Amino acid sequence: MDKKKFWLKLLFLLFLIGATVNIISKQRNTPYQYDTGFIFGTVYHITYQHDKSLNNEIVAELNKVDAALSMFNKKSEITRINNNEPITVGKMFTDVFTLAEKISADTDGAFDITVAPLVNAWGFGFKNGTLPTKEKIDSLKAFVGFDKVSLNDGKVKKSDPRTMLDCGAIAKGYGCDVVADYMRRQGIENFMVEIGGEVVTSGISEKRVPWKIGVTKPSDDSTNTSKELQTVLNITDKAMATSGNYRNFYFKNGRKYAHTIDPKSGFPVQHSLLSATVVANRCATADAYATSFMVMGIEKAKKVLERNPQLMAYFIYADKDGKYKVWSSPSMKGKIIDGK
Repeated sequence: MDKKKFWLKLLFLLFLIGATVNIISKQRNTPYQYDTGFIFGTVYHITYQHDKSLNNEIVAELNKVDAALSMFNKKSEITRINNNEPITVGKMFTDVFTLAEKISADTDGAFDITVAPLVNAWGFGFKNGTLPTKEKIDSLKAFVGFDKVSLNDGKVKKSDPRTMLDCGAIAKGYGCDVVADYMRRQGIENFMVEIGGEVVTSGISEKRVPWKIGVTKPSDDSTNTSKELQTVLNITDKAMATSGNYRNFYFKNGRKYAHTIDPKSGFPVQHSLLSATVVANRCATADAYATSFMVMGIEKAKKVLERNPQLMAYFIYADKDGKYKVWSSPSMKGKIIDGK
């Protein structure tokens, strides 16, 4: 090698080292932003490494989701569909409908966004009423089911105009994905997006360590103020969603009714599974499967997990003596940092 080539290579190597040091230094010196607000009837917390707050842009992204999927927004696409107005839906609604349809098929109908009439009848959603009779439930089931709706060329077609859609069990997760995608488009590598307990993470936290997210210990706390943790999971570069019957319920005539409705029976689910946490690549997927597993119960959920090895799950359930027990999928190995 002649001296000229040697010095050129040396200079190039020094340039690379200098550029790398500069990038690392810039990353370390770039502050983390902490934005919080209210969306989808819940609170969001978003942490990310950037030189300024992007909260206005984040809110704009979340408002797009709200405009597509919120049942509480009188002008949203889903509201107009439920009111049987002629409408051509956009990409966000199409994305969620397509994913919901796929997961509904994979879970044998345990996940079903047409469950809205049943949810409303039981006093959840945007209407409140007295507990429905079996006859009332049977009449509602006549227009509940994914076979009652279809989406083609941006048009939702119903076989019965009384069919209503409810994306409450997937919208928060999808909202997390939308914000995470926005972060990536801005070149942000380190962030954590959390909306109402659903989470997407990327890179590392401000402490320069992987993101660690807690799973709340089940308790009969309808105010959702109990924050005692059952375990802590490492979900860096993953999405996580938790569904639990202990999180949202009400008492009527001395009996506890959970917020998770079985689309097939028409009644709130009642089994030993108290909490289902799902880790996946996309939060909308984790959100929908977590709800599905709460409907299905542990044994049926395990079968779904067997044919979906990309999913990870952590279940908290009550044994025959009422004591808390946990089960996690083999794929969750290495993700559980602290188990109790």
